[in-house]
Amino acid sequence: MQAKIQSEAELSKGDLWVFGYGSLMWRPGFPFLEQVPARLIGEHRALCVYSFVHRGTPEKPGLVLGLDRGGACRGVAFRVAEKHHADTVAYLRAREQVTSVYREVMRSVWLENEPRQRVSALAYVVDRGHVQYAGRLSLAEQLRHVQQGHGQSGANRDYVISTVKAIEAEGFRDAPLHQLALMLHDDRPLHQPPPEA
Repeated sequence: MQAKIQSEAELSKGDLWVFGYGSLMWRPGFPFLEQVPARLIGEHRALCVYSFVHRGTPEKPGLVLGLDRGGACRGVAFRVAEKHHADTVAYLRAREQVTSVYREVMRSVWLENEPRQRVSALAYVVDRGHVQYAGRLSLAEQLRHVQQGHGQSGANRDYVISTVKAIEAEGFRDAPLHQLALMLHDDRPLHQPPPEA
């Protein structure tokens, strides 16, 4: 399957901004000059991607985050030096485009610093036409997939909890993700039978 990627002209030259909203927030994996809290308008963070590689398998898919249409997303923008531009893009493509479930795009993000500038950042947006697009799942369905998911990068549960910790470290909350993380911490089924007398 052909990955949806930006051309070198579209990526332009100079320093590169990368927008992280999931595991990139807590494990970027590339050198950067600075990291700034940022907001992307027009897409929101959602557990909407079945993971067949990193956090699950095709037989027992996990769930990972994607940017899905509508709303806004708070995350982190990383500024990568021009000399690391090509290596960083190659690394991100190898990491994020294993099954081509994301579209590699440039998006305007607002840096939450002074003077609150707007920059163009590389971001990975879910491809709604891909077989791994899960759409909007109920909390019970999310919990089931996350509890069963385990892939090359480890347990799906750890991915969700690490992302929530990174979000909290940036000083904000993601209500649906926080709710799921609380349920994972409890590790109890959603509908627990009442204790016997």
